[in-house]
Amino acid sequence: MNQVNMFDVNFNNYDFMDLLEYIDTTIRERNHSYILTCNVDHVIKLRKDKEFRTVYSKAGAVVADGMPLIWASRMLGKPLKQKVSGADLFSRLGHAFQQRKYRLFFLGSAEGVPERATKNLKASYPDINIVGCYSPSYGFENNEEENKRIISMLNETRPDIVFVGVGAPKQEKWIYRHYLSYRAPISIGVGATFDFLSGSVKRAPDFMQRTGLEWFWRLSQEPGRLWKRYLVDDAQFLVLLLKELRKREKANGQSFE
Repeated sequence: MNQVNMFDVNFNNYDFMDLLEYIDTTIRERNHSYILTCNVDHVIKLRKDKEFRTVYSKAGAVVADGMPLIWASRMLGKPLKQKVSGADLFSRLGHAFQQRKYRLFFLGSAEGVPERATKNLKASYPDINIVGCYSPSYGFENNEEENKRIISMLNETRPDIVFVGVGAPKQEKWIYRHYLSYRAPISIGVGATFDFLSGSVKRAPDFMQRTGLEWFWRLSQEPGRLWKRYLVDDAQFLVLLLKELRKREKANGQSFE
């Protein structure tokens, strides 16, 4: 399957079925890999975070999580198939996970949240096989004892897929540093997914997700925490898009006004 390079990121041109095929193959072959769901915030953070760039360079798959990236790909003449969001994984692939009896582990969010997410998922997918949940302590990524506890937990439960929801780039860096220690076939950072699944945070209506306004909904829900990310940091995306358009026109021997 082909890749699309934008903003110095190599995106796999996957829809959800392509991603499922990648997951199936990796689990069947018992490889050890991780998937990155790249959004505008990732693109901005990658400009100034060397370790994050290393994480990206070693990923098994990178998918586009956000309508702005899909629109950008179309503007640049290399359209990506579909927005593949971590928050949509269970609504799109939950039945497949249940059918295949994949062993799933939830790591992240506040105490009790992954358990409530599990309960709600089981209402929709009664036989989904969630083998463990854990809410790590604050600053766990720098706590050697806590990391040993988590890795031991993962080695004991032997999940096929580890979902890590502690925010970017923390979740991606944690996976990169430890995925070869707990040796699950697939790991994936899923941000606020457990909060959405548990009902502790309300997700944007479908029309806002489709029209690229999910950021505005999230900002209105948590303005104190998210205003800088969406109104300052992510505003740089327009500048980066302009540069990509200029690069494309230059490659085509045209001038961009």
